[in-house]
Amino acid sequence: MLLAAHQDCKLRSHFFPLGMHGEARARARNPFHPAAIESTMKAIQVSRTGGPEVLQFVDLPTPQPQPNQALVKISAVGVNFVDVYFREGRYPEKLPFTPGQEAAGVVAEVGKDVTSLKPGDRVAYSSVQGSYAQYATVPADRLVRIPDGLDDRSAAAVMLQGMTAHYLLHDSYSLRKGDTALIHAAAGGVGLLLVQMAHHIGARVIATVSTDDKAKLAREAGADDIILYTRQDFEAETKRLTAGKGVDVVYDSVGKDTFFKGLNVLHPRGFMVLFGGSSGAVPPFEPTLLTQKGSLFLTRPSLNHYIITRQELEHRAEAVLGMVASGKLKLRIEHVYPLAQAQQAHRDLEGRKTTGKLLLLPHD
Repeated sequence: MLLAAHQDCKLRSHFFPLGMHGEARARARNPFHPAAIESTMKAIQVSRTGGPEVLQFVDLPTPQPQPNQALVKISAVGVNFVDVYFREGRYPEKLPFTPGQEAAGVVAEVGKDVTSLKPGDRVAYSSVQGSYAQYATVPADRLVRIPDGLDDRSAAAVMLQGMTAHYLLHDSYSLRKGDTALIHAAAGGVGLLLVQMAHHIGARVIATVSTDDKAKLAREAGADDIILYTRQDFEAETKRLTAGKGVDVVYDSVGKDTFFKGLNVLHPRGFMVLFGGSSGAVPPFEPTLLTQKGSLFLTRPSLNHYIITRQELEHRAEAVLGMVASGKLKLRIEHVYPLAQAQQAHRDLEGRKTTGKLLLLPHD
């Protein structure tokens, strides 16, 4: 019976309706044949900078891959605060543009110089603009394979934020067992990953959050101490928790509202790692302030500078995707939106109404 069923399947797989020739037959054989790729796609386009209302759901021509690129049919898109910065014009981009820096999907077509990938390969990427769309062209050397057993949504959810947490902990400041770290926005997308990774390293984690529900999430992720900054002064509470000694490092994605108080909780020669500005940009200040507060170190890093080479990208992506696939790193995908609801996703993200990760689904 099994052999018969196999033979029947094999016969049907090579059967084509009468009159099907050429490109139509190629399309039936291979859903990723160029003839099977739609000539137009749905995408989000920004024609002017501003609030969420500038994210327009439009029809655009499906892009064609250049010789060193692959065309990716996107199945899930990660929503990140960097997308807000581009939308607002805080990070300049030539108009019009399609936002989005993170996605996962399937290779639909490859350029003539690409030998490392083929149609049908499952891939993920970050730090390449244009993922708020059904298709995107991506340099082949920026794509990484998704491990077997890991779904596309999880891969899309962790590429940018997971690799960000990885370089922050291992390179911007090399967190060690026994260190004490203050992590702001600890129930956010990057925050929950930072807390988990820092906990696995063996550091003491002091986490700031805004609500009891977020406190619970941070605690479950491995935070040792929780500060509800809506009820407590995080500077005074951090000093109390460290008996006045201060912390080794502050990981700050909030910016304007937390930065200067964060400097006050570092011990001499401590590290301020400012990697975002959800509350706004930090005002200019004299570098001598760092001297006055204990010869502090300040860095304002970006993921792009920590995945410059292919080797760096593969190392970081494999580490992060491997932790998720093995269950060592838990993801919280709080909400998924159809691509057409990108405006709402941005409103929710900016309103700090969310925890964990937000995704857009281009083909739902």
